[in-house]
Amino acid sequence: MTLTYETVDVFTDTPFGGNPLAVVFGADDLSTERMQAIAREFNFSETTFVLPPENPSHTAKVRIFTPGAELPFAGHPNVGTATVLARRGEVFGESVGDSVIFEEVVGPVRLDIRRAGGEPVGAVLSAPAMPVVETTIDADPLARSIGLAESAVVTDHHAPSVVSVGPKFVVAELTDLDALAAAHTSVAMIADHIGPWAPPEVYLYTVTSEAPGELSVRARMFAPGMGIVEDPATGAAAVVLTGLLATITHGDLDIAITQGVEMGRPSRIDARLDRSGAEARITIAGTCVPVMRGAIRI
Repeated sequence: MTLTYETVDVFTDTPFGGNPLAVVFGADDLSTERMQAIAREFNFSETTFVLPPENPSHTAKVRIFTPGAELPFAGHPNVGTATVLARRGEVFGESVGDSVIFEEVVGPVRLDIRRAGGEPVGAVLSAPAMPVVETTIDADPLARSIGLAESAVVTDHHAPSVVSVGPKFVVAELTDLDALAAAHTSVAMIADHIGPWAPPEVYLYTVTSEAPGELSVRARMFAPGMGIVEDPATGAAAVVLTGLLATITHGDLDIAITQGVEMGRPSRIDARLDRSGAEARITIAGTCVPVMRGAIRI
Protein backbone atom coordinates (compact mmCIF):
# COMPACT_ATOMS: atom_id res chain seq x y z
CA MET A 1 0.00 0.00 0.00
CA THR A 2 1.24 3.48 -0.88
CA LEU A 3 -0.01 6.59 0.93
CA THR A 4 0.75 10.16 -0.08
CA TYR A 5 1.51 13.02 2.26
CA GLU A 6 2.23 16.73 2.36
CA THR A 7 3.95 18.65 5.13
CA VAL A 8 3.38 22.29 5.99
CA ASP A 9 4.69 24.66 8.63
CA VAL A 10 1.69 26.16 10.44
CA PHE A 11 1.20 29.55 12.10
CA THR A 12 4.09 31.05 10.17
CA ASP A 13 4.80 32.55 6.76
CA THR A 14 8.42 31.34 6.79
CA PRO A 15 9.55 27.78 5.96
CA PHE A 16 11.04 25.95 8.95
CA GLY A 17 9.23 28.23 11.38
CA GLY A 18 5.98 27.60 13.20
CA ASN A 19 4.72 24.07 13.85
CA PRO A 20 5.31 21.32 11.26
CA LEU A 21 2.39 19.11 10.28
CA ALA A 22 2.14 16.00 8.10
CA VAL A 23 -1.16 15.50 6.23
CA VAL A 24 -1.63 11.90 5.04
CA PHE A 25 -3.98 10.74 2.28
CA GLY A 26 -5.16 7.26 1.29
CA ALA A 27 -5.25 5.78 4.79
CA ASP A 28 -8.93 4.78 4.62
CA ASP A 29 -8.22 1.11 5.44
CA LEU A 30 -5.51 1.64 8.05
CA SER A 31 -5.99 0.63 11.68
CA THR A 32 -5.59 3.10 14.52
CA GLU A 33 -2.37 1.33 15.51
CA ARG A 34 -0.95 1.79 12.00
CA MET A 35 -1.84 5.48 11.98
CA GLN A 36 -0.16 5.88 15.35
CA ALA A 37 2.97 4.19 14.00
CA ILE A 38 3.09 6.60 11.06
CA ALA A 39 2.70 9.55 13.42
CA ARG A 40 5.61 8.25 15.49
CA GLU A 41 7.66 7.94 12.31
CA PHE A 42 7.07 11.58 11.35
CA ASN A 43 7.64 12.57 15.00
CA PHE A 44 5.96 15.95 14.44
CA SER A 45 3.76 17.42 17.16
CA GLU A 46 0.81 16.18 15.10
CA THR A 47 0.02 14.18 11.98
CA THR A 48 -3.43 14.15 10.38
CA PHE A 49 -5.16 11.49 8.29
CA VAL A 50 -7.78 12.72 5.81
CA LEU A 51 -10.58 10.17 5.45
CA PRO A 52 -13.97 10.16 3.68
CA PRO A 53 -16.67 11.92 5.74
CA GLU A 54 -19.53 9.99 7.28
CA ASN A 55 -21.86 12.93 6.55
CA PRO A 56 -21.71 13.80 2.82
CA SER A 57 -22.33 17.47 3.62
CA HIS A 58 -18.98 17.59 5.44
CA THR A 59 -15.59 17.92 3.76
CA ALA A 60 -13.68 15.07 5.39
CA LYS A 61 -13.16 13.04 8.51
CA VAL A 62 -9.86 14.05 10.08
CA ARG A 63 -8.00 12.01 12.67
CA ILE A 64 -5.22 13.73 14.60
CA PHE A 65 -2.26 11.95 16.21
CA THR A 66 0.70 13.10 18.26
CA PRO A 67 3.67 10.72 18.47
CA GLY A 68 2.04 9.24 21.57
CA ALA A 69 -1.76 9.45 21.27
CA GLU A 70 -4.80 10.40 19.22
CA LEU A 71 -6.36 13.81 19.96
CA PRO A 72 -10.07 14.69 19.93
CA PHE A 73 -9.30 18.20 18.63
CA ALA A 74 -6.31 20.43 17.96
CA GLY A 75 -5.64 23.78 16.36
CA HIS A 76 -2.57 23.69 14.13
CA PRO A 77 -3.53 20.34 12.52
CA ASN A 78 -6.89 21.79 11.48
CA VAL A 79 -5.45 25.03 10.09
CA GLY A 80 -2.74 23.13 8.20
CA THR A 81 -5.04 20.41 6.86
CA ALA A 82 -7.64 22.94 5.69
CA THR A 83 -4.97 24.93 3.85
CA VAL A 84 -3.52 21.82 2.20
CA LEU A 85 -6.98 20.77 0.95
CA ALA A 86 -7.73 24.28 -0.30
CA ARG A 87 -4.45 24.30 -2.25
CA ARG A 88 -5.31 20.91 -3.76
CA GLY A 89 -8.69 22.27 -4.78
CA GLU A 90 -10.68 19.09 -4.24
CA VAL A 91 -11.00 16.12 -1.94
CA PHE A 92 -12.98 12.91 -2.49
CA GLY A 93 -14.19 14.26 -5.81
CA GLU A 94 -15.66 17.44 -4.31
CA SER A 95 -14.35 20.97 -4.78
CA VAL A 96 -12.93 22.75 -1.76
CA GLY A 97 -14.39 26.25 -1.55
CA ASP A 98 -13.98 29.04 0.96
CA SER A 99 -14.80 26.88 3.99
CA VAL A 100 -14.45 23.29 5.16
CA ILE A 101 -16.09 21.19 7.87
CA PHE A 102 -14.08 18.36 9.40
CA GLU A 103 -15.53 15.48 11.38
CA GLU A 104 -13.46 14.94 14.51
CA VAL A 105 -13.82 13.21 17.86
CA VAL A 106 -14.94 16.49 19.44
CA GLY A 107 -17.59 16.99 16.72
CA PRO A 108 -17.79 19.04 13.50
CA VAL A 109 -15.06 21.69 13.16
CA ARG A 110 -15.45 24.57 10.70
CA LEU A 111 -12.61 26.53 9.11
CA ASP A 112 -12.74 29.44 6.68
CA ILE A 113 -9.94 29.62 4.14
CA ARG A 114 -7.71 32.69 3.96
CA ARG A 115 -6.40 33.64 0.51
CA ALA A 116 -3.83 36.08 -0.86
CA GLY A 117 -3.83 36.80 -4.57
CA GLY A 118 -6.34 33.99 -4.96
CA GLU A 119 -4.03 31.41 -3.34
CA PRO A 120 -4.88 29.72 -0.02
CA VAL A 121 -2.42 30.87 2.63
CA GLY A 122 -4.09 29.86 5.90
CA ALA A 123 -7.37 29.44 7.72
CA VAL A 124 -9.61 30.72 10.50
CA LEU A 125 -10.82 28.01 12.88
CA SER A 126 -14.08 28.38 14.79
CA ALA A 127 -13.75 26.61 18.13
CA PRO A 128 -16.31 23.78 18.36
CA ALA A 129 -17.28 24.84 21.90
CA MET A 130 -16.42 27.37 24.57
CA PRO A 131 -13.66 26.06 26.85
CA VAL A 132 -14.58 24.96 30.37
CA VAL A 133 -12.52 25.86 33.44
CA GLU A 134 -12.58 22.58 35.37
CA THR A 135 -10.55 23.48 38.46
CA THR A 136 -7.84 25.77 39.79
CA ILE A 137 -4.39 24.99 41.18
CA ASP A 138 -2.45 26.74 43.93
CA ALA A 139 0.50 28.80 42.72
CA ASP A 140 3.15 27.00 44.79
CA PRO A 141 2.65 23.44 43.44
CA LEU A 142 2.20 24.84 39.93
CA ALA A 143 5.50 26.71 40.22
CA ARG A 144 7.29 23.63 41.51
CA SER A 145 5.92 21.58 38.62
CA ILE A 146 7.62 23.93 36.13
CA GLY A 147 10.87 24.42 38.06
CA LEU A 148 10.19 27.99 39.22
CA ALA A 149 9.64 29.88 42.47
CA GLU A 150 6.08 30.71 43.50
CA SER A 151 6.83 34.41 42.93
CA ALA A 152 7.13 33.73 39.17
CA VAL A 153 3.41 32.84 38.93
CA VAL A 154 0.92 35.69 38.45
CA THR A 155 -2.43 35.20 40.17
CA ASP A 156 -3.80 38.77 39.98
CA HIS A 157 -5.96 37.98 36.94
CA HIS A 158 -6.71 34.28 37.37
CA ALA A 159 -5.39 31.30 39.28
CA PRO A 160 -3.49 28.58 37.45
CA SER A 161 -6.31 26.53 35.97
CA VAL A 162 -7.17 23.28 34.23
CA VAL A 163 -9.15 24.24 31.13
CA SER A 164 -10.74 21.88 28.61
CA VAL A 165 -11.92 22.18 25.02
CA GLY A 166 -11.76 18.42 24.42
CA PRO A 167 -8.05 18.18 25.27
CA LYS A 168 -7.19 19.56 28.72
CA PHE A 169 -4.43 22.00 29.60
CA VAL A 170 -2.94 23.47 32.74
CA VAL A 171 -2.81 27.22 32.01
CA ALA A 172 -0.80 29.72 34.05
CA GLU A 173 0.43 33.29 33.70
CA LEU A 174 4.08 34.07 34.51
CA THR A 175 5.67 37.36 35.53
CA ASP A 176 7.99 38.01 32.59
CA LEU A 177 9.98 36.60 29.68
CA ASP A 178 12.82 35.49 31.94
CA ALA A 179 10.47 33.30 33.96
CA LEU A 180 8.96 31.94 30.76
CA ALA A 181 12.41 31.09 29.37
CA ALA A 182 13.44 29.31 32.58
CA ALA A 183 10.33 27.09 32.80
CA HIS A 184 10.61 23.35 32.21
CA THR A 185 8.56 20.34 33.17
CA SER A 186 8.00 16.60 32.80
CA VAL A 187 5.27 14.07 33.47
CA ALA A 188 6.95 13.22 36.79
CA MET A 189 7.25 16.88 37.88
CA ILE A 190 3.56 17.50 37.16
CA ALA A 191 2.45 14.33 38.95
CA ASP A 192 4.74 14.92 41.94
CA HIS A 193 3.82 18.55 42.58
CA ILE A 194 0.26 18.98 41.26
CA GLY A 195 -0.90 15.38 41.39
CA PRO A 196 -1.31 12.37 39.11
CA TRP A 197 -4.78 13.64 38.18
CA ALA A 198 -3.39 16.75 36.44
CA PRO A 199 -3.17 16.75 32.65
CA PRO A 200 0.53 16.64 31.68
CA GLU A 201 0.02 19.42 29.12
CA VAL A 202 1.12 22.80 30.47
CA TYR A 203 0.58 26.13 28.69
CA LEU A 204 2.45 29.11 30.13
CA TYR A 205 2.24 32.72 29.01
CA THR A 206 3.30 36.24 29.92
CA VAL A 207 1.71 39.49 28.77
CA THR A 208 4.01 41.62 26.59
CA SER A 209 1.61 44.47 25.79
CA GLU A 210 -1.96 45.42 26.61
CA ALA A 211 -4.58 47.88 25.35
CA PRO A 212 -8.39 47.99 25.63
CA GLY A 213 -9.71 44.92 23.85
CA GLU A 214 -6.23 43.86 22.72
CA LEU A 215 -3.54 41.71 24.27
CA SER A 216 -0.15 40.47 23.10
CA VAL A 217 1.38 37.49 24.87
CA ARG A 218 4.37 35.19 24.58
CA ALA A 219 3.68 31.56 25.33
CA ARG A 220 5.30 28.15 25.72
CA MET A 221 3.57 24.80 25.57
CA PHE A 222 4.86 21.57 27.14
CA ALA A 223 3.08 18.29 26.41
CA PRO A 224 5.25 15.49 27.78
CA GLY A 225 2.20 13.27 28.24
CA MET A 226 1.66 13.34 24.46
CA GLY A 227 5.28 12.59 23.60
CA ILE A 228 5.97 16.30 22.87
CA VAL A 229 8.73 17.88 24.94
CA GLU A 230 7.71 21.34 23.71
CA ASP A 231 5.30 22.52 21.02
CA PRO A 232 6.12 25.56 18.84
CA ALA A 233 2.49 26.55 18.14
CA THR A 234 -0.63 25.21 19.86
CA GLY A 235 -4.00 26.29 18.50
CA ALA A 236 -6.11 24.38 21.03
CA ALA A 237 -4.15 25.99 23.86
CA ALA A 238 -4.81 29.40 22.28
CA VAL A 239 -8.51 28.53 22.39
CA VAL A 240 -8.41 27.57 26.07
CA LEU A 241 -6.42 30.69 26.97
CA THR A 242 -9.00 32.85 25.21
CA GLY A 243 -11.79 31.00 26.97
CA LEU A 244 -10.10 31.44 30.34
CA LEU A 245 -9.64 35.17 29.77
CA ALA A 246 -13.29 35.38 28.69
CA THR A 247 -14.23 34.58 32.28
CA ILE A 248 -12.48 37.72 33.58
CA THR A 249 -13.07 40.23 30.77
CA HIS A 250 -16.00 42.04 29.18
CA GLY A 251 -16.54 42.71 25.50
CA ASP A 252 -14.56 41.42 22.53
CA LEU A 253 -10.90 40.55 22.87
CA ASP A 254 -8.10 40.11 20.30
CA ILE A 255 -5.01 38.19 21.43
CA ALA A 256 -1.78 38.05 19.42
CA ILE A 257 0.12 34.97 20.61
CA THR A 258 3.79 34.44 19.86
CA GLN A 259 5.10 30.96 20.63
CA GLY A 260 8.06 28.75 19.74
CA VAL A 261 10.68 31.50 20.12
CA GLU A 262 12.74 29.53 22.64
CA MET A 263 12.75 26.56 20.23
CA GLY A 264 13.95 28.58 17.25
CA ARG A 265 10.58 28.07 15.50
CA PRO A 266 8.68 31.33 16.09
CA SER A 267 4.96 31.25 15.41
CA ARG A 268 2.04 33.67 15.44
CA ILE A 269 -1.56 32.78 16.36
CA ASP A 270 -4.32 35.38 16.21
CA ALA A 271 -7.08 34.50 18.66
CA ARG A 272 -10.37 36.36 18.95
CA LEU A 273 -13.21 36.36 21.45
CA ASP A 274 -16.37 37.66 19.74
CA ARG A 275 -19.36 38.50 21.91
CA SER A 276 -21.42 40.23 19.21
CA GLY A 277 -23.79 37.29 18.71
CA ALA A 278 -26.23 35.51 20.98
CA GLU A 279 -23.36 33.38 22.30
CA ALA A 280 -19.66 34.08 22.71
CA ARG A 281 -17.47 32.66 19.95
CA ILE A 282 -13.74 31.97 19.77
CA THR A 283 -11.70 31.82 16.57
CA ILE A 284 -8.01 31.28 15.95
CA ALA A 285 -6.29 32.18 12.70
CA GLY A 286 -2.92 31.82 11.06
CA THR A 287 -0.99 31.23 7.90
CA CYS A 288 1.04 28.22 6.80
CA VAL A 289 3.63 27.38 4.14
CA PRO A 290 4.18 24.17 2.14
CA VAL A 291 7.42 22.31 2.76
CA MET A 292 7.43 18.72 1.47
CA ARG A 293 5.37 16.07 -0.28
CA GLY A 294 6.01 12.40 -0.81
CA ALA A 295 4.87 8.80 -0.45
CA ILE A 296 4.73 6.26 2.37
CA ARG A 297 5.04 2.59 1.41
CA ILE A 298 3.68 0.16 3.99
